[in-house]
Amino acid sequence: MHYYRYSNAEVSCWYKYLLFSYNIVFWGVLSDLTKVTRLHGIDPVVLVLMVGVVMFTLGFAGCVGALRENICLLKFFCGAIVLIFFLELAVAVLAFLFQDWVRDRFREFFESNIRSYRDDIDLQNLIDSLQKANLCCGAYGPEDWDLNVYFNCSGASYSREKCGVPFSCCVPDPAQKVVNTQCGYDVRTQLKSKWEEVIFTKGCIPALEGWLPRNIYIVAGVFIAISLLQIFGIFLARTLISDIEAVKAGHHF
Repeated sequence: MHYYRYSNAEVSCWYKYLLFSYNIVFWGVLSDLTKVTRLHGIDPVVLVLMVGVVMFTLGFAGCVGALRENICLLKFFCGAIVLIFFLELAVAVLAFLFQDWVRDRFREFFESNIRSYRDDIDLQNLIDSLQKANLCCGAYGPEDWDLNVYFNCSGASYSREKCGVPFSCCVPDPAQKVVNTQCGYDVRTQLKSKWEEVIFTKGCIPALEGWLPRNIYIVAGVFIAISLLQIFGIFLARTLISDIEAVKAGHHF
């Protein structure tokens, strides 16, 4: 007489399609990283392609692994999320411990982008958005725009923008409905005491350093939300892997 053992183990459709939906959300979060622009000579296109490869790889592994119940893809997805989580945690801790180093790297980043401001439309958009959002101009002040050949005040420059600043440095006029892109022309030829009437005089690094303590709860909340999202993805992947392994183990009897 033969005895057969029947297993009630089955793969949860709830976890399967929840993990699939999670990947769609996670994919959308990663797509925001394509807005990152050049850093120390890295072309923005290269960074967009790199982020795109990460997005596609994780999205493919998570979605296909969940729908096809593929343990290898699910383990790869789970491991990648764990790695990203610990990298984020390490970066946050190191940034807190080495604030001076972070400040110097950001200054180099900002000054590098100032030099290339007219060479890349992505750089222009990044710097303009940063200056308008934080009501600032340059890394530590409007004089930093001497680093750019078009805004430099030296006698060797024949640019119409000489001794000026980008329009994003200008104090907005509520009465103007159309942005005046020439508002920063020749501003730095005036007395410094009059600059505040026309442009922002605070540098973006001091402005950001002042912004962070005022919005520390928002920053912490965003970090916690992203961390919880990643932990939830790890939980879904591990649960689905356990279900699949249980079903396969039951088939051996």
